[in-house]
Amino acid sequence: MEKIKLNILYVAFICSIILLSCNSKNEANTTLKQGVWRAEIYMQQDTLPFNFEILKDGEKYRANLINGDTEVIPLDDIEVLGDSVFITLHIFDIELRAKINDTVLNGLYIKNYKDNYRIPFKAKHNNSERFINSKSTVKFDGKWQVNFVEDDTVTFPGVGIFKKDGDLLKGTFLTETGDYRYLEGTATDSTMSLYTFDGNHAFIFNATTKNDSIKGEFLSGMDYRATFSGYKNANAKLTDADNLTFLKDGYDKIEFSFPGLDGKNVSLDDEKYKNKVVLLQIFGTWCPNCMDETIFYTDWYSNNKNKGVEIIGLAYEAKDDFEYAKARVEKMKSKYNVEYDYVIAGVYDKEAAAKTLPMLNHVLSFPTTIFIDKKGKVRKIHTGFSGPATGSYYEEFKENFNSFMEQLLNE
Repeated sequence: MEKIKLNILYVAFICSIILLSCNSKNEANTTLKQGVWRAEIYMQQDTLPFNFEILKDGEKYRANLINGDTEVIPLDDIEVLGDSVFITLHIFDIELRAKINDTVLNGLYIKNYKDNYRIPFKAKHNNSERFINSKSTVKFDGKWQVNFVEDDTVTFPGVGIFKKDGDLLKGTFLTETGDYRYLEGTATDSTMSLYTFDGNHAFIFNATTKNDSIKGEFLSGMDYRATFSGYKNANAKLTDADNLTFLKDGYDKIEFSFPGLDGKNVSLDDEKYKNKVVLLQIFGTWCPNCMDETIFYTDWYSNNKNKGVEIIGLAYEAKDDFEYAKARVEKMKSKYNVEYDYVIAGVYDKEAAAKTLPMLNHVLSFPTTIFIDKKGKVRKIHTGFSGPATGSYYEEFKENFNSFMEQLLNE
């Protein structure tokens, strides 16, 4: 443990130098080596490993963020200035900033939309092995009913689904606000460590098991920490996602007037949405679960947009600044080729978001989808999203979604 602390102090020192070198824009650019790199983020006295690949087309760099062998995220906003590299992490307002020293990068993982959010990281070239000498057992295979605890007071349920795949353990946790996406790591007969890094999520799960019970710790980014415990249960489940968010007594429809990306206010009373089925997607561009959902909705809408249906994305962004929020949404829309509409609805604080939609009992999750029929009546509200990392849960969601949308469109 002391060694890790010393490493963190060392990398933090190196990073302080980087902040100066990054301004040396008049220096000749250092070459950033192509190929696969193995990186480690030093967070909360633990280490999160991940891989990325550097490529070059002419004079332009690009990269792939490799989140296990399941997800490859293209990165096309990379800049080498002097002896430093800046890698924007996909659509997020997040970057890796590092000093180049031949086959080594020393730097910071930075969330630009949060004050002083900087975590040390280091990367070495020509190393594609995420986990050194990885081995795993089947001890954690199956479903686990778990309960997470934040700050010893706030609790929320979850379902863990894991399976040994070769020398690795893979799976995810589902919660009532969404899943923790693609987790990958290793396991012995009594311990497991799982990781994910998709540009925004920087997660570590460490746990032990005994007699089909589980106990562990969940670390996220710079300072979030929760514990979890539970037991193996083939019938593990969560509250029905269609029953968590609902209209308050006295309300029978959704009303709002939010600015669209052109600055003009958008309302469900607009002619475009009359006599159509409308989906309202409560989301934020900072949210990887929302991106999974957006990919699904984008594909579905492109195949069904002529059937009398519209989707409006209600964006709740990191800053209460229209131009900032607009730029984030436009970047996401361009990356995913989204054809449906967007409005800037507010900031990503759940209590603040709930005040913008006072007819809801709460905003529990980003994402949340509100289904509105052709008469303007709210027919269902689905909280969270079980994405592709959840396997059969994702397939079940798609089946239910398609069936319900067919029903609404045929009424």
